Amino acid sequence: MITGEIRNKIDTIWDIFFSGGISNPLKVIEQINYLMFIHELSVQDDKQKRKYERMLKLGKNVTPFVSIFTNHENCKWSNLKSMSAEDKFANIKDNVFPFIKNLNENKDSAFSRYMANATFDISSMQKLESIINNIDELFNTMSNLENDEKKNADIKGDVYEYMLSKLGTSKDLGQFRTPRHIIRMMVELIKPTLEDTICDPACGTAGFLVEASKYLEEKFYDTETLDQKNSSKEYQYTGYDVDNTMLEIAAMNMMQHGIKDPNIKYKNSLTSQQNEQDSDDSKYSIVLANPPFKGSLEAGTISPELTDVVQTSKTELLFLAKFIKILKTGGKAAVIVPDGVLFGSSKAHKNIRKQIIEHQELKAVISLPSGVFKPYSGVSTSILIFYKTEKVQSDKVWFYELKADGYSLDDKRQKVEENDIPDVISRYENLEEEINRARTEQSFFVPKAEIINNEYDLSINKYKEVIYQQEELPPSSELIKELAILKEEYCKELDILSSMLKEDI
Repeated sequence: MITGEIRNKIDTIWDIFFSGGISNPLKVIEQINYLMFIHELSVQDDKQKRKYERMLKLGKNVTPFVSIFTNHENCKWSNLKSMSAEDKFANIKDNVFPFIKNLNENKDSAFSRYMANATFDISSMQKLESIINNIDELFNTMSNLENDEKKNADIKGDVYEYMLSKLGTSKDLGQFRTPRHIIRMMVELIKPTLEDTICDPACGTAGFLVEASKYLEEKFYDTETLDQKNSSKEYQYTGYDVDNTMLEIAAMNMMQHGIKDPNIKYKNSLTSQQNEQDSDDSKYSIVLANPPFKGSLEAGTISPELTDVVQTSKTELLFLAKFIKILKTGGKAAVIVPDGVLFGSSKAHKNIRKQIIEHQELKAVISLPSGVFKPYSGVSTSILIFYKTEKVQSDKVWFYELKADGYSLDDKRQKVEENDIPDVISRYENLEEEINRARTEQSFFVPKAEIINNEYDLSINKYKEVIYQQEELPPSSELIKELAILKEEYCKELDILSSMLKEDI
């Protein structure tokens, strides 16, 4: 969670917009995002330049670095910040916004589509000056915090989430952000490679896609393979959503992480598509997702390919069917589901679990603590990891009860020492050593036959064993003596009270 200092800085920026006549919260978020995008674009450009220079020193054969700000130096944040208020205002209006709208030469790209309607709506140069100064201070504070928190820091995500909370709708729309350290854990469990095509059919601001990209960047950092792959990197990442604001932010988010043309589109992944070219059937090798937890669709709008898998209107079940359909044979999925999906008693709940257990390769069920999504939601969730297969190989499923994720499980979500994430990753990478684990342990295997006999129930509580230690009680004779003493004390106190009442009379 963000600190009070950062929260206060955001509130200050927010107040400047309101006092300047921009009172629509979505418009405020949009304008802040544009300015933050320019800042981050400048930071990423500098990072790429430093990386290029380091690779040259290592003697690597890399593509020459070309700054994104070539011929547009006046749009770079450091230069922009040093201008007078008047020049700054004119430059942003006449140069910066046209620059970011035309960053991608491909006019059909995701970025071009979502930036096409970008407008500069700040009408006062004094207000703009104040906003830019405060955004610069905000980034300086965020940078210090990120250095302290290291790779699990997601201060920018927290900042965005705090801005969303001002809309008063993020919880109702299911648009609360998946914590970055949970996303990172899922990515490390799946272990994407440079050859994988990765999809999130309910991508929001593209957190899963960004983290997968960062994982590959770190894993193949000093190899020529990654540098060569970057030229065609865009096709690797696909995300869909039904919220244009989210898609706009997703496109900016991906571009800031070096992905110039991600396949980010407006699309309802669960409804019938206009033509066959929109089909994603068996297209991706990895699915990473945290789809909406609640909701339902009108029966006539649901894609027939999904109702062929499960007859339901519930979105959380339809998304599971979607994941199965879009995975290639041999593809892998790590997805978050509400716990009700694991033990729901309806025919649809049982059928989708049957599909995953009997016809796919269900590898693991990882139970998450119920406070993971606080303060936005207290819903209990789990991670399902499964492979799409033509022939099921394994006869058992691995269960893990993740009790602590490194943060307190209350609304404050402060950092704590207790953290099971390193353990779950280590154990998943060495499943052969889990075979003989007892069900009293934090992780264990359950035969699929037993799960099937339990109507495909996947809740960990159905299978774990709890040892109740019998309390040692003293002999009955000693208890009787203690009762006699208590009775004597009670009688004495009662006599004293009676005497006091008589004296009052």
